[in-house]
Amino acid sequence: MEPLHFSFIIPVYNRPEEIRELLESFTKLQGNFDYTVCIVEDGSSISSESVIADFANQLHISYHVKENSGPGDSRNYGMARAKGNYFIILDSDVLLPNDYLQVVSKKLSDTYTDCFGGPDAAHTSFSKLQKAINFAMTSFITTGGIRGGKDSEKFQPRSFNMGLSKKAFEASGGFGTIHPGEDPDLSLRLINLGFKSQLIKNAYVYHKRRISWSKFFQQVYKFGLVRPILNTWHPKSERLIFWLPSLFIVGFLLSLVLFVFHINWLLYLYMLYMAVAFVMAFFSSKNLIIAILAVMAIFVQFFGYGYGFLKSTMAIKILKEDPQVKFPKLFFKHVQ
Repeated sequence: MEPLHFSFIIPVYNRPEEIRELLESFTKLQGNFDYTVCIVEDGSSISSESVIADFANQLHISYHVKENSGPGDSRNYGMARAKGNYFIILDSDVLLPNDYLQVVSKKLSDTYTDCFGGPDAAHTSFSKLQKAINFAMTSFITTGGIRGGKDSEKFQPRSFNMGLSKKAFEASGGFGTIHPGEDPDLSLRLINLGFKSQLIKNAYVYHKRRISWSKFFQQVYKFGLVRPILNTWHPKSERLIFWLPSLFIVGFLLSLVLFVFHINWLLYLYMLYMAVAFVMAFFSSKNLIIAILAVMAIFVQFFGYGYGFLKSTMAIKILKEDPQVKFPKLFFKHVQ
C-alpha cells in the first residue's frame, strides 16, 4: 500500500461561520500529518472566502467556487481537483476531535479499505435540541439502526464523515445527483465493484446540526422519500427494517383508535417504548430536558421518515412513476 496522503473534501453552501468552526478544529488536530483541505463553495450567495483567508497561514487549503449543483456533485468536483490519494469527506456542520486523523491513519494502516465511515456525536457545547436530535439519529432503538452501525466489509458510510480512496472514486465516478441518499447509493455501487468498506468506531465527528423541529421533519421526510428509490436501484439492499418507521406510525395511530374502544394494550406498548427511550436519553445526557426533547425527536423522526417512505413506495413501487419526475427536488443537475 502506498503512503496515504489525505485530502479533506468539504462542500459549503451559505455557511461561512460553520466553516470557521470546522477549520478551527483542524488547527487543533494532533499528530504530524501532511494533509490538505479542499473547500468547495456550492453556488453560495454568502461567501466563505474571507473566513478561509484567516486560516491560510495555518492550513493547506484550496478554495473552489462553482454554481450550485448539490453536495454530491460538489464533493466530486473537489475530489477531481484534490492532491491527495485518499479523500475524507465532511459536512460543513461538523467539528473534528483532536485525535481524528491519528485514529483514521492507524486503522487504515492496520486494516486498509478503500472506503470507511465514522459515527457522529454531540459536543458538550451543543444546544439541548441538537443533543436530543443527535440521540434520535444515532440510537440503536431508533432509525440509527437503519443508518447502520455494524462493522463489516459492506458498511455503508454517510457523507458527513466518510473516507474514499482516489482509486475507488475514479472507478465509481463518485456521488450521483440524488440528495439526500447520494452516500448509500455510492456505498452500494462500491460494494458491487468489489471495494471493501469498514466502520471506524473511534473516528467520530461532532455533528452540529443547525436545525429546528420543522427542518428536522423535512430532513427525515426526505430520507424516507429516498429509500424506496435506492431500493429500486439496488434491489439487493432492500430490508424489512426500512419499513419500521412506517409500521411505527401506523401502529401508533391504530393504538389511538383502539384506545377509544377501551383496548389499551397497544398504546401501553408505545408508552413502554417511549419510557425506555426517555431513560436511555436521560442516562446518556444526564439532563431531564434533553431526555424529554429526545422522546419528541423520536416521534418526529419516525413520523417524518415513515410518511416519506410510504409516499415514495406508493409512487415508485406501486404506481411505477419516474422518481425524477415525481420528486424533482431530490435531484440536482450535474456541473462539469
